[in-house]
Amino acid sequence: MDWLRRLLHPHACPVRTGHLDSRHARDVAALHQQGGFARGWEPGECAALLADASVAADGVFPGQSVQPAGFVMSRQAADEAEILSIVIAPAQRRHRLAANLLGAHLSRLAGSGVAQVFLEVEEGNIAAERLYRHLGFREVGRRKGYYPKSDGSRATAVAMRLDLT
Repeated sequence: MDWLRRLLHPHACPVRTGHLDSRHARDVAALHQQGGFARGWEPGECAALLADASVAADGVFPGQSVQPAGFVMSRQAADEAEILSIVIAPAQRRHRLAANLLGAHLSRLAGSGVAQVFLEVEEGNIAAERLYRHLGFREVGRRKGYYPKSDGSRATAVAMRLDLT
């Protein structure tokens, strides 16, 4: 569990993480809209994902907040999982919330028997790439022109994998 050891940081802000379900669909949709994606998720889409038994979702709650400041969602198949999305509200970035959230989520996945986790990140998203590499993800491929951008162009997706065992 090298990824968990890499997560620990003496200056991490106090936060709590928790499981999200379909009651959090509007919060997840609102956060996803802030994530800089060309197309955000609608509350109905989020509710369907959150109700899916193969989907795991966690939120991060700074201080005493009851509304998540970010979320991570993944889909599990056998002993593999794919991170579908991770978003931290722009005003809450740079406070290690993503590291805390993703660390808790990876622990949850490991506890449910997941051996490998996959994700894709837009090439050039330096902060996200740095976080993933810090946790032990490594590049396993690229998909040129995969992500549509709001200006009509397309960006390369960097495929990454983390071995949890």
